[in-house]
Amino acid sequence: MSSLQQGLRALTPDALAAIRRGVEKESLRALPDGGLALTPHPAALGSALTNPNITTDFSESQIELVTGVHAGVDGVVDELTRIHQFVYRAIGDEMLWVASMPCGLPVDETIPLGRYGSSNVGKAKSVYRMGLGHRYGRRMQTISGIHYNWSMPGITNDGYFSLIRNFRRHSFLLLYLFGASPAVCSSFVAGREHELQDLAGRSLHMPHGTSLRMGRLGYQSDAQSSLSVSYNGLEGYAASLQDALTRPYPAYESIGVRNPAGEYNQLATSLLQIENEFYGTIRPKRTIFSGERPLHALRERGVEYVEVRCMDLDPFVPVGIAASTMRFLDVFLLHCLLSDSPPDTPEEIATLARNQHRTAARGREPGLRLERGGAEVTLLEWAEEVIDACAPLAQALDESLRTTGHAEAVQAARTALRDPASLPSARVLEAMTAEHAGSFTDFARQRSSQVKAHLTALPFPEAEAARLAAIARTSIEEQAAIEAADSMPFEVYRTAYLDTSRLGGPRVTPKAW
Repeated sequence: MSSLQQGLRALTPDALAAIRRGVEKESLRALPDGGLALTPHPAALGSALTNPNITTDFSESQIELVTGVHAGVDGVVDELTRIHQFVYRAIGDEMLWVASMPCGLPVDETIPLGRYGSSNVGKAKSVYRMGLGHRYGRRMQTISGIHYNWSMPGITNDGYFSLIRNFRRHSFLLLYLFGASPAVCSSFVAGREHELQDLAGRSLHMPHGTSLRMGRLGYQSDAQSSLSVSYNGLEGYAASLQDALTRPYPAYESIGVRNPAGEYNQLATSLLQIENEFYGTIRPKRTIFSGERPLHALRERGVEYVEVRCMDLDPFVPVGIAASTMRFLDVFLLHCLLSDSPPDTPEEIATLARNQHRTAARGREPGLRLERGGAEVTLLEWAEEVIDACAPLAQALDESLRTTGHAEAVQAARTALRDPASLPSARVLEAMTAEHAGSFTDFARQRSSQVKAHLTALPFPEAEAARLAAIARTSIEEQAAIEAADSMPFEVYRTAYLDTSRLGGPRVTPKAW
């Protein structure tokens, strides 16, 4: 009997009902003409430093909406809808850009960094973003997506890392099914080498692409490609990450922590400034205490949940992710958790990176082959195997929750495998070509306007508006209190925060596999 079958037998209805999930959704604020809104984060939304539901990501112009933890998918959609409605009331004639690839951007250095006030923690967040801009360019940081946070009671650290290894092996399927960024405005790649093809002289695209966001133009880094992080357990993962956080990197040393005028260029000159800089399709996470380093929290208290980071914004769904997509993710993550999950190796990690890039750029190409176990297999064949294995898990979830939604989501995925024209990435290109003369900007601008009109027309209880407004006001008071309590010079704060003793473990060199 396989571990998947054994795991399925061991699942109880109570355990399945106890799965929890939440969403973090990034979106650029855009002007009616499709350009980037350069206005400050709206005051009516509260403090980006302390509002638990509405913050900013890299840029002052990049809103991040955060739901709470929910026992059901519908609750996530409902809360995300309400937060959107509140935001739209605050942004005037601006709109939230519905695509992962950005709207019209100004020159790189004028893309505004997120601002979080005068406190040390607020300054550190801005300096970190300044560092990201120096290291990777600000344009790349404006790419937006959905993060799906997921947990289940009773999973050990080893269980979560087993899930993560399988997720990395099979995440090509998510790029194929839900990737929605096959095209981009040509201004995004100005001055950069790329393999994109011209579309009607108005945009650039990959004809069979699924997710440029997860490909070579997205969150990729030559520096981070030198990392070979092990996901074989918490100890090895933490050691790999600590090495990257403490290893000097010559290109970043040449930038320096400060410029000649004394202004900060970045938090540190190591390969990673802080833990959040490490890119990946999925991360092990633990809620941190105030001032605590994320790596210390993981080492001290273990993995609390996983953060799925490879989901594009779906421009055809008002809140960026459909309930059916979340239900498929729940089933998929269960599959990753319960299936056999052998240890990874540096060779496999390199293979998975190639599979990711191949699927991102050419996922809908007929007969596309991926690497598996030293051989090649067609994407469709491998995908069908994964979906077949997901079917009994979907049935178990539906029986536990007294619904049919999970089985329907798996069946929809099965149908989409054989009908690539129905995939979001294909629909984006079809709409661009048929309705907008090949213009990505025109397509995304129209969809953004339609979504704004749709969500603002929905009923929005005044009690809910008042509740979110109260949270916003409280967050401003909380930021002011943090600033009033600060007395430490920022350089002292920065040095203390980055001290390796705060990482929670011995200074070790990662072990070879």
